[in-house]
Amino acid sequence: MYLPDVVGRGYRQFWDCKKRYRVVKGGKASKKSSTTALWYIVHMMKYPEANLLVVRQVGRTHRDSTFAQLKWAIDRLQVSHLWKCSREPLELQYLPTGQRILFRGFDNVEKLASTTVEHGSICWVWVEEAFEIAREADFDKLDLSMPRGRIRPPLFKQTTLTFNPWDEGHWLKRRFFDQKRADTLAITTNYLCNEFLDETDRALYEEMRRRRPRQYAVAGLGEWGRSAGLIFENWRVEDFDSASLRGEEYRHVFGLDYGYTNDPTAFIAAAEQDGEPKRLYIYDEHYARRMLNTDIANMLKQKGYAKERIRADSSEPKSNEDLRRLGITRLRPAQKGPHSVNAGIARLQEYDMVVHPRCVHTVKELSSYAWEPSPGGGSDRFSNRPQDSENHLMDALRYAMEDLPRKRERTGKGYPKAGHGPVRAGDLTGNWSG
Repeated sequence: MYLPDVVGRGYRQFWDCKKRYRVVKGGKASKKSSTTALWYIVHMMKYPEANLLVVRQVGRTHRDSTFAQLKWAIDRLQVSHLWKCSREPLELQYLPTGQRILFRGFDNVEKLASTTVEHGSICWVWVEEAFEIAREADFDKLDLSMPRGRIRPPLFKQTTLTFNPWDEGHWLKRRFFDQKRADTLAITTNYLCNEFLDETDRALYEEMRRRRPRQYAVAGLGEWGRSAGLIFENWRVEDFDSASLRGEEYRHVFGLDYGYTNDPTAFIAAAEQDGEPKRLYIYDEHYARRMLNTDIANMLKQKGYAKERIRADSSEPKSNEDLRRLGITRLRPAQKGPHSVNAGIARLQEYDMVVHPRCVHTVKELSSYAWEPSPGGGSDRFSNRPQDSENHLMDALRYAMEDLPRKRERTGKGYPKAGHGPVRAGDLTGNWSG
């Protein structure tokens, strides 16, 4: 097997690099994750003392991302007979030597430091979707503990970070791209270096370039997302205990936006905290393509939300009725009208939004949901129309907010008037702690 034919072009620097950090930002379909997976499988087999720790913000997201990507690399290199793939616990083992690939999450960053292997050293760390790591301090904790100890040549310590650059305000830009570091390779890749795309794939990016230049710059070319024109600026990522969102001052809402092939089905759960400033805690999400209505119903039941009032897209009455028949009995269609989108956005802009780190797709949408540029208005002029992209969870959140009455509609100690029906903590039956 001739490796350049397997890996393709555009990653020579990355492949040869032995610096302490390899940092790759890139658009979608830029081969960054698949190339990284191929590199690790090849080099694990080349260095018999090497072990790999793969990290994402939320540990349970590995199964359908990094674990699947590394399994693909093993198959692509035709060495599956040399590897053991275990799902419980999630792990890959190179059979000839016992080397291991371990998968962990930042859910409990303190426990990462205690990760060990029986054979060799954990000399390599792969942080996939590093943009999800909202706090630089969490990365520092990992960086100080992994890789650790004395590594014997020819092994070398290295941490690789791969991500889509949704927001230029992220700490990754300041730390690795704004200044040149001798211990770092920081590169940008995009779909143009991916010779494995077919013409239909490239046509999608060409259409994006013409119709949605802002999205094309980030998702296509791997440029940093810009803050100009963003719809929401009043939000932050913060780790909080969602189980603590109980009591009379909290009202919980749930929204659902349908998708299937190209667009995802998006579900969101949030809690409004009564008082000033107005605060909205976003604590759970679901974001997946090709979900049948039975899949959606099962997901809601598994999460414990089947008995909650859920506002769903009113343009799919058949799906709404299906879900009610499948046991999601309190699902109601969202109200739509000529100005409902902008009215919903204006209402959300009244809130200080706090997003739990596990809601990674919500963070991405908040980082990129923007107004349409004004025709001929230059780069700093925008219309009052939101772009119809990166908005599936934002639509679901707008629907959910319909179950929160305005302040003037409330009576007494912040309770809604009868008939409005947002869920209060005492009404909750679901496992809404995520």
